[in-house]
Amino acid sequence: TAAMSSATLPPPASPNPEAPPRVVRPPPRRSPRSPGPPLWAKRRPSVSVDYDRGRRTVRVEVDGVGADALPARHRLRVEGSRWQRDCKVSQVAARVLALPRADTHAVDAVLNCWAGRFACRNFPLLIREMAFSGSLQHAVYVFCWMKNQENYCARNDIYGMMIRLHARHNQVDQARGLFFEMQEWRCKPDADIYNSLINAHARAGLWRWAINIMDDMLRAAIPPSRATYNNVINACGAAGNWKKALELCKKMIRNGVGPDLVTHNIVLSAFKNGSQYSEAIGYFEMMKGANIAPDTFTLNIVIHCLVKAGQHGDAVDLLNSMREKRAQCPPDVVTYTSIMHSYYVCGQVKDCKAVFDMMVAEGVKPNIVSYNALLGAYASHGMHTEALGVFKLLKQNGLRPDVVSYTTLLNAYGRSAQPEKAREVFNEMRKNSCKPNKVSYNALIDAYGSAGMFKEAISLLHEMEKDGIPPDVVSISTLLTACGRCRQTTKIDTVLEAAKFRGIELNIVAYNSGIGSYLSFGDYEKALEFYAAMMASNVNPDAVTYNILISGLCKLGKYAESLKFFEDMVDLQIPLTKEVYSSLICSYVKQDKLAEAESTFSYMKTSGCFPDVLTYTAMIQAYIDHGSWTSVWDLFKEMEGNAILPDAIICSSLMEALNKGNQHERVLQLMKFMHDRSIQLNQKAYFEIIASCSMLRDWRTASEIIEHLDSSLPSISVGKLNHLLNFLGKCGKTESMMKLFYKMVSSCSTVGLSTYKVLLRNLLAVGKWRKYVEVLQWMEDAGVRPTLYMYQNVLPYIWRDNSMDYVTLMQEKIRSVIFCNSFCTGNIF
Repeated sequence: TAAMSSATLPPPASPNPEAPPRVVRPPPRRSPRSPGPPLWAKRRPSVSVDYDRGRRTVRVEVDGVGADALPARHRLRVEGSRWQRDCKVSQVAARVLALPRADTHAVDAVLNCWAGRFACRNFPLLIREMAFSGSLQHAVYVFCWMKNQENYCARNDIYGMMIRLHARHNQVDQARGLFFEMQEWRCKPDADIYNSLINAHARAGLWRWAINIMDDMLRAAIPPSRATYNNVINACGAAGNWKKALELCKKMIRNGVGPDLVTHNIVLSAFKNGSQYSEAIGYFEMMKGANIAPDTFTLNIVIHCLVKAGQHGDAVDLLNSMREKRAQCPPDVVTYTSIMHSYYVCGQVKDCKAVFDMMVAEGVKPNIVSYNALLGAYASHGMHTEALGVFKLLKQNGLRPDVVSYTTLLNAYGRSAQPEKAREVFNEMRKNSCKPNKVSYNALIDAYGSAGMFKEAISLLHEMEKDGIPPDVVSISTLLTACGRCRQTTKIDTVLEAAKFRGIELNIVAYNSGIGSYLSFGDYEKALEFYAAMMASNVNPDAVTYNILISGLCKLGKYAESLKFFEDMVDLQIPLTKEVYSSLICSYVKQDKLAEAESTFSYMKTSGCFPDVLTYTAMIQAYIDHGSWTSVWDLFKEMEGNAILPDAIICSSLMEALNKGNQHERVLQLMKFMHDRSIQLNQKAYFEIIASCSMLRDWRTASEIIEHLDSSLPSISVGKLNHLLNFLGKCGKTESMMKLFYKMVSSCSTVGLSTYKVLLRNLLAVGKWRKYVEVLQWMEDAGVRPTLYMYQNVLPYIWRDNSMDYVTLMQEKIRSVIFCNSFCTGNIF
């Protein structure tokens, strides 16, 4: 009342009469839109500096309701006990978190000595601090203690924080239990509670529960928000149920809740997880038509789907557009890694490395997945040196290799036929506390099997079991393939018994490996028995099975049986693949059935199964056998029109056909084509090119070809090299002939009597008898004994030039050869 009466009185007069009168202003009004939490509930940073130790500590403090703000009855209880402590909420939370997780009594002791427990407004603040720490067990202890307090009042925000904390730790059942418990305490769940619970089930992939909870939300007359729909759609998409995700997106639009970019990204992720790559690309086109601006996450999903759909060019174009519009959607490490994977799948190792270098140059730091992608590209081609360099670079940049890194490097050594090195990588993986998995063991088994070390591959199977990793059907398939490589047919039964003993059921890959191993060493009967066992086990054969049978029987000369399996394949309506068509065409070619091969080739193209390099190789060989160079040239042009790059085998075979048809100019055109396409020449191509040059009298091109023979000389047979020497000699290119001979000697090629005969005959034909005598001396130094006729043939040329010193030398050589021949035959006297 005194305050009310004083409010009606005028303000007192100023003691200084000259001073201006004081103006009384009303207190400032707080904005009703954002009142904000009171000061005692705010989280504020606090900095403390320890100058003695030179440490600076930054922490967050929350005051809470202190002892001075407690009701009178509680304040008396606090003041009457010397054990009560008036601490801040943040200090209490820090003391609880410092205790061991399993010590419940210690937690109760700390909380029972806290004076702030008598203010129920401190309970949400304490739970908030526990939730921020992320310690679920401490939070549960505090929550249980809180419910036993007399002044505890159940609140939605407390349950919401506890539900979100359980969801963060993937404890969905406990989160659901809290949801039902809060209703027993007469707390009505609001939209935030429902969203938290739906998010918990979405994290665990329980999409049916998430949908049911949203239905309960609708029955409770709480309209779902955009976040609610996004969580439910994400739950369906994460489980691969893309149809349900798309249905919920349409339902969301019907209910008047417009989707945002997050919703579209979730739908795209659902398509990706469900392997619906074409639908994802179509959905992205719809987004562009609706003028929805994508972000980097959106484009990363689209690039991944383009790579999986085989549209590698479109994926690269999308990356280039992201680089051009860097301000809107800058490419990140996921973008570059997806493009690297695209090149890795296509077998373009250089392009994969170029993308990696581009990523580093543009300031994007590679992660372990990026390094593993580059490692996989090198390992797929057996490039162990490059793979090891990437592995070392990974560690130099502060990343720790994972099991994928070690397994990929191991696989690189296995593909390059170095099982000992692969074993070293395997041991290093264990030494660095990186436990091998099934893929690691299977890769090492394949490395030993590829090298023919079957005993070591079997021992790995037992080592795998000792390590607690049970072998799977991939391990058995790898061992079955190794049996064929090691040429040990008896071991196949041992591997099959081991699989049966361990309860491993063979799949189609294992049966295909076994059939291929039997056919690799010509055991046709065993292959048929294994095929019958596969059919008896209700394992349906696929196109790979029939391709193995058809190609294997063609190699064994059983063409009728191979055609019978082709008919079975057609009767079973198994789609024909390129490999099957190629094997069938090879079968017809070997039977000299050109008409059947041509009809199969034509049917293949009309059925939508476009030929590959193997198919064209088979048809080109068929036309070569029939001497039809025009058909071979037409096939080559057709390959070029279909963007199929021929290999060295096709080009060399085509050169042979063109030479037989006196089309030597086209051989040189084909040589230029191979040079432009970076196709390496093989020894057959070298021979055919030089043969064409000899017919065209093109000595310049022939000399250039010989100049490039340095790296290929060890792989060219001696017979081919002798032909080249004879060709150069007959053409009068003695210097080029001698230059090729020097290269043969420097490359450690086998130089025998036949090679020297070619040299001597051509040297004598042009009258270079002095070089002839020098070559004879080279023969003696190399341990190759010249014949009597070689010495006798040069004497007329020496007599003609009246070089008596060489005449005397040759006569001594002739007498020496005659004496040696007489001694060997026993006719000395």
